[in-house]
Amino acid sequence: MNIEGKLVTLRAIEKEDLEFMRTMLNDSEMENLVVGWAFPVSKYQQEKWYENNIQNQNNLRFIIEDKFGEVIGQANLSNIDWKNRKATRGIKLAKEKIRGKGFGTDAIMTLTKYAFEELQLNRLDIFILEENIVSQKLAIKTGVVIEGKKRNCIFKNGKYHNLLIGGILKSDYKKLIEKNNYWKD
Repeated sequence: MNIEGKLVTLRAIEKEDLEFMRTMLNDSEMENLVVGWAFPVSKYQQEKWYENNIQNQNNLRFIIEDKFGEVIGQANLSNIDWKNRKATRGIKLAKEKIRGKGFGTDAIMTLTKYAFEELQLNRLDIFILEENIVSQKLAIKTGVVIEGKKRNCIFKNGKYHNLLIGGILKSDYKKLIEKNNYWKD
């Protein structure tokens, strides 16, 4: 089953996507904008990751395609806690030329709809580097409430960075789509 948005489709990761994903992981400019730590990833490592994680129901990863079938990024629901009905939400758009055209918003709205309406989760957590203003604005636009900040929490590029912590509840999402009529044509 593919998950359809207005501008994007979220679909399962296939072996043919591994090189695309590896390229994103090895893009130092992109990795400097996201939380977590990065190591250079080889083809072999990427293939092993795929084999070990493709069946993991607590970490769902999707390829983001535009409506023409071009792969433009990756979306994920990670650390799914089925008892407490929560997960961490994230996306990466690979090509700078497509940013600012609504693909990120649509990917997040599509992923959030799937999490709340299909998986019946109640909360999605978000973690953003404080310097990543674009991601902050996108998170707030898509219903996230910034709930706190961890000071000097993430070490990248030789220095510590603050980490913003946010979340969106299912009830927040319902209010957002009522307000902005996102899914109405």
